[in-house]
Amino acid sequence: MSIQFGPDYVRALAPYQAGKPIAEVAREFGLEESSIVKLASNENPLGMPESAQRALQQAVADLGRYPDANGFDLKAAISARYGVPQDWITLGNGSNDILELAAHAFVQPGQSVMYAQYGFLVYPLATQAVGARAIEVPAKDFGHDLPAMLAAIADDTRLIFIANPNNPTGTFVPAAELEAFLRAVPSHVVVVLDEAYNEYLNAELQYESVEWVRAFPNLLVSRTMSKAYGLAGLRVGFAIAQPGVTDLLNRIRQPFNVNSLAQAAAIAALNDKAFLQKSADLNARGYAQLTQAFDALGLEYVPSFGNFVLVKVGADDGAGARVNLALLKRGIIVRPVANYKLPQWLRISIGLPEENVAFLDALKTVLG
Repeated sequence: MSIQFGPDYVRALAPYQAGKPIAEVAREFGLEESSIVKLASNENPLGMPESAQRALQQAVADLGRYPDANGFDLKAAISARYGVPQDWITLGNGSNDILELAAHAFVQPGQSVMYAQYGFLVYPLATQAVGARAIEVPAKDFGHDLPAMLAAIADDTRLIFIANPNNPTGTFVPAAELEAFLRAVPSHVVVVLDEAYNEYLNAELQYESVEWVRAFPNLLVSRTMSKAYGLAGLRVGFAIAQPGVTDLLNRIRQPFNVNSLAQAAAIAALNDKAFLQKSADLNARGYAQLTQAFDALGLEYVPSFGNFVLVKVGADDGAGARVNLALLKRGIIVRPVANYKLPQWLRISIGLPEENVAFLDALKTVLG
């Protein structure tokens, strides 16, 4: 009889499945890496900004030493950008780290964590990893139903995850609705507002969630440098919250969780407004390119406010897997979302214009 280690709720976890790497697809299907287009992981198709590349080169000389465990210079840059004290900031190894820290800091086994149906897959994983009970609230038009979420808060609820815009559906909750929700949530329940795609919002939809942090001690705003800032491979995220929240996060945060190169690149990228605008402009044009093609093909898609589009590629539950495999054989990597219980759909990251064309040409061939 084999010995089983660890609690049942950990053994029941299914590991997070990331988008397929280019090298893996090349090996699997006998393709040249240079011919493969990856539109699976919501990365910035422009790559890393030149400002961050220069900062990396300068930081290499100091790699024999540990990083600044408190990230003073990076926190100073975030503090200046958002107008908050440094003790309101927690650094993370990507925003994924922040989400998991929140679950460990605020939830005990048996208590409940809430998130929406079709919410980011890390939310249920973080919930299960701490032995908490999940409250998954049915989606409304593929997005958050905030009144239903308020009604579903239980006596033991300690944490609520909200992604805005949401991944993988791309839906968006307007500022007024979010603020009303925050006012109604009990003060002992921590709300994590996950804004990984905030920089892609049109100007008229932008809101300053940091002002809500000043008003709500139970609000944690999570941001990432992996998307619009182009630093996905370096893993930099951060949280902004009042000290009552950040103090607990920093008690359990791993020391040196953001490495020296990542800190240097993040400081440069944060101050590179021209690159950020270029990324947003490219994304807007790419969104139009994809959705106009989907309209011409008669394909249903969810209007998106991020850097990706969720599109329905068939009527049967095998459609997503079938079309995904056919695209892989043609060197196009997209994201199947059957693990979100959306087996008829694929999530397509917005790429460079020529990458979008390659995907659309392949999709037309696959769909016949």
